Amino acid sequence: MRIALVDRASRARLSYRDLDESVDRWSGMLRAKGIGRGDRVAVVAGNRREVIELFFAAGRVGAALVPLNWRLAAVELQAIVRHAAPSLIIGEEKFRETLDGLSSWLDMDALTETISDSRYERFADEPSNPDDTVLVLYTSGSTGAPKGVMIPHRQIFFNAVATCVGWELVPGDIAPIATPFFHTGGWNVFATPLWHRGGTVVLFDKFEPDEFLTGLAEEKCTVALTVPTQLVMMRDCATWGKPLPALRFFIAGGAPCPASLVEEVRAKGYTLKTGYGLTECGPNCFAISSEAALERPGSVGWPIPFLEMSLRTESGSPAAVGEPGELLLRGPQMFGGYLHDEQRTAEVMEDGWLRTGDLAKRDADGAYYICGRKKEMFISGGENVFPAEIEAAIGSHPSVGEVAVVGIEDSLWGEVGRAYVIHRAGTPGVSQEELLAFARGLLAGYKIPKSVVFMDDFPRLGSGKPDRRALTSWKHGAVSA
Repeated sequence: MRIALVDRASRARLSYRDLDESVDRWSGMLRAKGIGRGDRVAVVAGNRREVIELFFAAGRVGAALVPLNWRLAAVELQAIVRHAAPSLIIGEEKFRETLDGLSSWLDMDALTETISDSRYERFADEPSNPDDTVLVLYTSGSTGAPKGVMIPHRQIFFNAVATCVGWELVPGDIAPIATPFFHTGGWNVFATPLWHRGGTVVLFDKFEPDEFLTGLAEEKCTVALTVPTQLVMMRDCATWGKPLPALRFFIAGGAPCPASLVEEVRAKGYTLKTGYGLTECGPNCFAISSEAALERPGSVGWPIPFLEMSLRTESGSPAAVGEPGELLLRGPQMFGGYLHDEQRTAEVMEDGWLRTGDLAKRDADGAYYICGRKKEMFISGGENVFPAEIEAAIGSHPSVGEVAVVGIEDSLWGEVGRAYVIHRAGTPGVSQEELLAFARGLLAGYKIPKSVVFMDDFPRLGSGKPDRRALTSWKHGAVSA
């Protein structure tokens, strides 16, 4: 019996048949509520198996699931709900305070109990078109108001196939899911590819470093998605460094992973690769072997099957080997546009190419390296400065836990860097002067930040990344640190 889903919270182990039967009951409930083709079903819940069942059930009746970010303030969530205009909202009781600010909603626990005790008439699955939307994910909004990314069946299918091929996933693979379901990583980095391949997904209701590492060992996980912040948290916990013989590799995504952190992970005997993707495409866009990851530090590897890639300079010409350019993507694992927003869709699409807004470079062998966000790059004294490069250097200091760099206005140089730093737990700390002196040994002079601000934590997006827009407010004195 092949296991499709292990729910760590309830200790339930669902075979593919068990999952299919649960999905069938949920799809019957949706039909009984009048949900059908073209409708949207919003859900406000943590990482629960019911969210997975609802995803597949929505697809069976021709609807789209809209997982909402339960970390948002009620007023923020209300704005997204008005924009998404769901026909039905299902919520978890523990978020009642937030949910009560919305229009009417149905309690997930009550529905789960009702469904388990009821029989719904079985219907034939609603025929779907590859371009029909099955999932709407709202982006974190790091560059403006959140956008509802419409993810069609086509995108999920081609991403699953390309991921299985590029990352050499097999039916025996087991992957943990601890990232929230309102992000693409929770669904499409390992979950939907492994369900396509016949593998097993281990669901964690939240990320807690010790429990995550324990779960990796107990469930014999073979591949694992993390974001750099999670690696930092695991690095500083007691169970870090214990053998995980079944684990082939960690893959870090969602944000640049400092080279020093990569080295620390590998020093403990774990294999770590870095990935790249975005909600609008993939999200798995590159693949690299463990051997090549060691040989090419910082590389995300080569394009995954089906995707075309182009690097373009500011003038629009193709970037030369080793020259940074904006990364453009084209292929079947592309999103269906932004919900109710043709203008912003048109802004990122150009003759079928998605303009990612990310800067990358390519070596002579065709391996790619991500340089950072185009909008995060700043120009100091006429030189292009990439915050990710500075963050990697400063982050290699043993007393630095995390660092984020932004450009600030300067009367002489136009812009200069400012580093926001979180001290690493258990270290003696470091002063601004010591840190800048350390950076001078690693970076050209124009890249050295002119100031350092120490913080207990960063303002963060729902994905866990530092919220650079909030830090921009900080740098101008609009927010007190």
